[in-house]
Amino acid sequence: MVTASTGTEVAVHIEAVAVTEAELVFSVAVAEGPTITDEVIALTADGQPVDLVEVPAPDGGRLHVARVPAGPVAFDYRAVTDGSAAALPVTGIDEIEFRRPSRYAESDKLGIIASKRFAGLTGQELVNAVVGWVHDNLFYVPGSSGPTDGAVDTYLAQEGVCRDFAHLVIAFLRACGLPARLVSVYAPGLDPMDFHAVVEVALEGRWQVVDATRMAPRASLLPDRERTGRLRHGFSHPPVGTGDLRLRERHLLQARGPSSGGSAGRGAPVSRASR
Repeated sequence: MVTASTGTEVAVHIEAVAVTEAELVFSVAVAEGPTITDEVIALTADGQPVDLVEVPAPDGGRLHVARVPAGPVAFDYRAVTDGSAAALPVTGIDEIEFRRPSRYAESDKLGIIASKRFAGLTGQELVNAVVGWVHDNLFYVPGSSGPTDGAVDTYLAQEGVCRDFAHLVIAFLRACGLPARLVSVYAPGLDPMDFHAVVEVALEGRWQVVDATRMAPRASLLPDRERTGRLRHGFSHPPVGTGDLRLRERHLLQARGPSSGGSAGRGAPVSRASR
């Protein structure tokens, strides 16, 4: 389970232009769990305030939905949390749903590779081996993957960004029989600062977080969106449900916590020229 250290502060600013009337779905709010001591969320369309409707998502996620007319749109979110969230139990449906192959975690296609590469390993030893292999064998290259890339594409390319590292870890773990799912988080200490994708794997009845990029301190991670094994979370897309929206700016203005820094390794950002 992803936990957040005391005193974490996050802020997001998004600017876009709605080419047509559009329904916007924002998935940036801190998930339920840690105590939120201060929170501000605001949306304007052509300078006028727009009401947002909060929609609960599985496992404490919080989406915010609004309809806007054509024209400029600005969205701001800020939250301060105190304390950490309790670990979520692994339910019976979790055991079933998060073992299945999915659009971006094709565990069925990678099953033979996983069974040979991680043969004989179980439990924590298996998790450590999968995360270590992905970290050691993928290059972190910003902009190297597209919105339709899944775990198989990442395995073949041997490069990607945080979501690609996460999809490959999930696919390998599921292929080896462990339930696993993607979680998007705020990650104080991440450089460059952005939303971050990590993995939760079910072990001994609880969700354990792992991050094959090793780019952000685990203690500082703060869940911002719903957990799922099926979707990409829109990391590279405007927050549009219906209509035509053109993103102008998206800034994670701050994600500050008491811990910072990560570990270097092959998962550190590189350019293709440095390979």
